[in-house]
Amino acid sequence: MVTRRTFLSASAAAMAAGVVAPFASREAAAAAPQRFTLNLVNASGQNTAYAYVVGLSGGRPLFVRADGGSYYPPSPSSPVTPLGQDCAIALGGHGSSTRVSVPRMYGARIYVVTGSKLNFFVNPGPAIVHPSFLNTSDPNFNKNWTFAEFTFNEYELFSNISYVDFVAAPLGLSLRSLSGRVETIPGLPAGSLDPICYALQQQASREGSAWDSLIQRGSNGLNLRAMSAHYQAGRFQNYLSGYINAVWSKYASTTLTVDTQSGFGRLTARVGGDGLLRFNNGETFARPSTADVLSCDSGPFSLAGASEVRKAIIPRLAAALNRTTLLDNADQPNGEVASRFYRNAQTNHYARLVHERLPDNRGYAFPYDDVSPSGGQDFSGAARSGDPDTLTVTLRALR
Repeated sequence: MVTRRTFLSASAAAMAAGVVAPFASREAAAAAPQRFTLNLVNASGQNTAYAYVVGLSGGRPLFVRADGGSYYPPSPSSPVTPLGQDCAIALGGHGSSTRVSVPRMYGARIYVVTGSKLNFFVNPGPAIVHPSFLNTSDPNFNKNWTFAEFTFNEYELFSNISYVDFVAAPLGLSLRSLSGRVETIPGLPAGSLDPICYALQQQASREGSAWDSLIQRGSNGLNLRAMSAHYQAGRFQNYLSGYINAVWSKYASTTLTVDTQSGFGRLTARVGGDGLLRFNNGETFARPSTADVLSCDSGPFSLAGASEVRKAIIPRLAAALNRTTLLDNADQPNGEVASRFYRNAQTNHYARLVHERLPDNRGYAFPYDDVSPSGGQDFSGAARSGDPDTLTVTLRALR
C-alpha cells in the first residue's frame, strides 16, 4: 500500500535508482509532464499573504521562485544562515489567484502564511531549516502559517493535506489532470481551529486529561494551532493502556487477521504466553505504549530495520489502534467504516475532532490515516495524477 510517508520519503531513492516506483504504472510515468501549474487561491480574508514552494531535486534543496525559476541555496559556512534569496511568492488580496510553474521535485512543501513573510535558514550541507511550531524562539512561531505536501517525479504528482503535525489555517486541494479528471480534497472548513481547540479543552476538562496541552496560542492570546497528540506524548503516558491491554487480552484467545493488501496476502496472529503478538509468518509485536500508538513510529511500530512484510503490517495495526477499532474488528482493515472510528472513551481525540469537521472525512490526522479497507472508502487526504495540469491550493480563514 502507498502511504503519505512512503511516497514522500521513497521518491528520492526511486529516482536515484532509475527504477519504476511501486506507486505508479508505466503508463502514468510516460504521461507525466516536466512541470505543473500551482494555483494559489487566497480565501483567507487577509490581503497580505505569501507562499513558498520548497523541496528537493537531485538531493539538493530547491526553492521555486514566483517566476517559476529555481533557487538552489549553497551550503553555508555556519548553521542557521539566512536564506540567500527572498523566495516568497506574493499572493494577491482576498479572493485572488496566483499561478506558479513548478518543476519536478520531491519531499516538497507548499507553505502559506498571512500577515508577514516566513523566515527560512540554511545549515551546512546544505539543509533547509524549516519553520518550527515546536521551538517558541523560532521567528515563525507566532505567525499564521500552514502547509500542504507534494512529490512530483516522472511517474506522477502526489499531493496531500496533512494534519499529522498540527491544525492551523485550513487548506483545500484540487488537482486537475491534462486528461480532464479532477480530484478534490476539500479539507477543513474556514474557522475550524477555534471549535477544535474548544473541544480539546472540553475533553480535557471531562477527563482531567492533557488534550488541552495541544493548543498553541499566539502572542495575542488567540488560538494559533492545535498540535497532534504525539508531540505531547509524555503528558498522555498510559492514556491508551486500558484499551491496548484489552486488545492484547482478546487476541490471546481470538485470531487476528491482517490483510496486507499486497503480495504478502492475509496474515493471522495471536498473543502468546510471552505477551508477543505473533504472526504466522514469524513477525512478532510487543505490546505498544500510548506514545507508540500516537506516533506510529516507535517501539514495535518503528520502521528501523523492519522487513517489507512488517512494513505492511505496521500501518494496519497502528491505524486500528489510533481509531480504536482493533478490539471490535478482528479482520483488519476490511470492514472498517468511519462511523465506528474513535468510539472508545479513550481514543485519539485529536484525530477524532479533526475528522468530525472534515466534510468528506478525508485527511491525515496521524501518519497511517490512509489505511482503508480493500474496495472501501478512501480515508486519505491525498490527490494524485500521472498527467497533472493544475494543482489548486486554497488558503481559508483561520477564524
